[in-house]
Amino acid sequence: MRESIKVVVTGGAGYIGSHTCLELLKEGYEVVVVDNLANSSSESIKRVQEIANKKIEFHQVDVRDREKLSAIFNEHKKGENKSSIKGVIHFAGLKAVGESVRIPLDYYSNNITGTLSLLEVMKSHGVKNLVFSSSATVYGEPKTLPIKEDFPLSVTNPYGRTKLMIEEILKDLHASDPSWNIALLRYFNPVGADRSGKIGEDPFGIPNNLFPYIAQVAVGRLPFLNIFGDDYHTKYNTKDGTGVRDFIHVSDLALGHIKALPKLFTNSGLVIYNLGTGKGSSVMELLRAFEAASGRKIPFKIAPRRAGDIAACYADPSKAQKELNWIATRTIEDMCRDTWNWQKNNPNGFKKGD
Repeated sequence: MRESIKVVVTGGAGYIGSHTCLELLKEGYEVVVVDNLANSSSESIKRVQEIANKKIEFHQVDVRDREKLSAIFNEHKKGENKSSIKGVIHFAGLKAVGESVRIPLDYYSNNITGTLSLLEVMKSHGVKNLVFSSSATVYGEPKTLPIKEDFPLSVTNPYGRTKLMIEEILKDLHASDPSWNIALLRYFNPVGADRSGKIGEDPFGIPNNLFPYIAQVAVGRLPFLNIFGDDYHTKYNTKDGTGVRDFIHVSDLALGHIKALPKLFTNSGLVIYNLGTGKGSSVMELLRAFEAASGRKIPFKIAPRRAGDIAACYADPSKAQKELNWIATRTIEDMCRDTWNWQKNNPNGFKKGD
């Protein structure tokens, strides 16, 4: 039966998207990827197909292009206003906090206009099962830890605001039409790579996230790591003074989406889940673990705290464990080993000639 379940993955060539496509193929789903390749590479799709030894239907299309998006859904039409596409996992969007402050209109256009376009096309084709890639940024600075799904929501930058706005749009959509089944998945800090070493995180330009930055220092592409603040000695007990985050292996995160799909297919309504490990690790702990995994020293400098950074942030993932039977199983050591395996084998990421 699983072979006939077709899923559209927007942003499927990206970091989390490509790993989710891989897990979907492993589980027997048919995958249709829609990605404009603004911040990703079609090489990731080729490699996912190689690893899984299965085909992906790929369309280089921007989700804001309603006509082209609708044409993709039309290709899978099987009857009056019906599609053989059973659901959509929506990753497509821009995702760098700092960049969002500099070019907010790009973020609102890509993330919000893109989502509205997708929802309208889905509605017109009778496809009403959606997994949305949200973020722990919607919690702002939590008053207590760990973070539960019912915590107050607040954001401090345009990127986070787009995620929160989209969540509100989806809540309004479901309230207006309860036949929609929507999962809002709030990620914590995705890191790592598939064990094959063939796919991983390949940011354009200087990485915005900690893990690929450490990996690029280890492989010699960048000279040293800036650690922003080592004076976070707060009630959250950041042991060494560096910020504490909930790092989750991207393959565990991908499996969270796989677990969410059957929930939607049983008419779940609108559901919200944190996807994290429930444990916090400091930046310095991560750096030391990466040194152990790679066998290389990681030069670093302590820099001033960045505006808007918080001391500590980690999830209470018990709701996803209870309702989706999902749990993150991979350790910090696994995350470092798999990231290093990806980076050393692909020092220039997906670019040719690496």
